[in-house]
Amino acid sequence: MEGSSFPVINMEMLDGSERPEAMNVLRDACENWGFFELLNHGISHELMDRVERANKEHYRRFREQQFMEFAAKTLDGGGENVEGLDWESTFFLRHLPVSNIAEVPELDHECRKIMEEFAVELEKLAEGLLDLLCENLGLEKGYLKRAFNGSNGLPTFGTKVSNYPPCPKPDVIKGLRAHTDAGGIILLFQDDQVSGLQLLKDGNWVEVPPLRHSIVVNIGDQLEVITNGRYKSVMHRVIAQTNGNRMSIASFYNPGSDAVIFPAPELMKEQEEKEAYPKFMFEDYMTLYVRHKFQAKEPRFEAMKIMEPISSQPIHTA
Repeated sequence: MEGSSFPVINMEMLDGSERPEAMNVLRDACENWGFFELLNHGISHELMDRVERANKEHYRRFREQQFMEFAAKTLDGGGENVEGLDWESTFFLRHLPVSNIAEVPELDHECRKIMEEFAVELEKLAEGLLDLLCENLGLEKGYLKRAFNGSNGLPTFGTKVSNYPPCPKPDVIKGLRAHTDAGGIILLFQDDQVSGLQLLKDGNWVEVPPLRHSIVVNIGDQLEVITNGRYKSVMHRVIAQTNGNRMSIASFYNPGSDAVIFPAPELMKEQEEKEAYPKFMFEDYMTLYVRHKFQAKEPRFEAMKIMEPISSQPIHTA
């Protein structure tokens, strides 16, 4: 099933005779696309519907007017004020190591409760996916999860809730400028009615198909480092649309801030002729990333190589 069509994986296939085929699609997706889409992923459709309703209502009640004011100011003067801006309304929720959901202004009790429930399911899915990736890579089960743990034994896990309202001048401003994601593995619940997410493959922008009740997954920079380039993080962007308000709920399962990231030694044995990716502390990479998010990832990797080397403890496999 390798080829030119966007990789979609029905996770029910992993439980039967079609498992080898599904794992091949997963391998090809991680190595050649950096993205894939999951169906029958274990998160109930009823919960996803509640998440969608709650967040669309929250935007309408608390954020829409604020965005309209931003939009009018941004497009005033024919689009001369758009440099460095994206056509999105967004807020962030942190789940791990310590939740901030109770502190986020304007979220009502029901919305907080729904997002906490959704985060639990997403965390389970992310950790299950990391073990599938371990299997695909020939790493011991649990290796990637442990690689993401900080000194507190936890990853960093949070959610970016975004809306991309209709834009009268999509030729002037992007919904979100092209970038790779800095972290580990990203799980996206996106609008199934309004498209706009695109990834760069072989020099062409390819649309990520909006499928009902799917979860879109993409590979972050840290998994590219740990796999020493076998898996790829890829540039992606959101194109502003003239019609429809696109919902995007992206959850980032990332290393802990003081986790030391480096290529898995087991994979390096298979790549003796290949130059190793750098070793660094995740928070140091993030410091660099926030300044250069919308630029190519390769200079970031090179910059980390020339920083003072970090000693790392082996990742225990017991």
